[in-house]
Amino acid sequence: MTEGFDSDVPSPARMYDYYLGGQDNFAADREAAEAVIASHPDQRQLARNNRAFLVRAVEHLAAAGITQFVDIGTGIPTAPTVHEVARRTHPDARVVYVDDDPVVLAHARALLAEDRAVAVVEADMHDPEAITAHPDVERLIDFSRPVGVLLVAVLHFSPDDEPQRILGHFRRRMVPGSFLVLSAGSSEGLSETELAGIHEAYAATPRGGHLRSREEITALFDGFELAEPGVVDVSRWRGFERPTHISILAGVARRVGSEPPT
Repeated sequence: MTEGFDSDVPSPARMYDYYLGGQDNFAADREAAEAVIASHPDQRQLARNNRAFLVRAVEHLAAAGITQFVDIGTGIPTAPTVHEVARRTHPDARVVYVDDDPVVLAHARALLAEDRAVAVVEADMHDPEAITAHPDVERLIDFSRPVGVLLVAVLHFSPDDEPQRILGHFRRRMVPGSFLVLSAGSSEGLSETELAGIHEAYAATPRGGHLRSREEITALFDGFELAEPGVVDVSRWRGFERPTHISILAGVARRVGSEPPT
């Protein structure tokens, strides 16, 4: 794969692939994923709900006129992809997929190699400056025009105040009319024992798991105007999937204000 790749270290992206029934995962990923499933049997349904939210959110952005997207922490390609959904409305839609997992990068590049309006960028979401400065991002994404920035089911792998710092960078780059699509694992309704079980299951991954309260997740949308129905479980964001005990909270929000991007 790439230098430093270790299949014995579980990857959140490959665990997510396993939840969705994919084959692009290793024994360590399956073992860690099964530990989560053991304490939360509806984890597979949760992953499906989150994926369905992503599709609906991209449809919403496309209907609002968004033709360029940056999908950060994209994960192993799963149909329909962001560019496939966006192009149902805008055949000329441009998409940059960002990830730092070598399996994700290998599969995405093999799948998308012939599409010049799509790029796969190797970058860490914790280095947002490197993302926006990447040549492929500069080639495909015009931040002087509205853009959709997607961070779906990734910020719960970011500790402490890192999500605010990451989002602050993109918020400064996004002109009014741009959209933020975000979902993140929530501690809402979970007991201390359940929280400990989740943290233990993800402890072997590079950054662990960091569930947040509804208030903390809602605060991530500062500077944006939330679309209805606000911050809700992914199954309830304009959808009707079966809800799960453990919750991923999600929202779609429009950039407001008149300050120029930096």
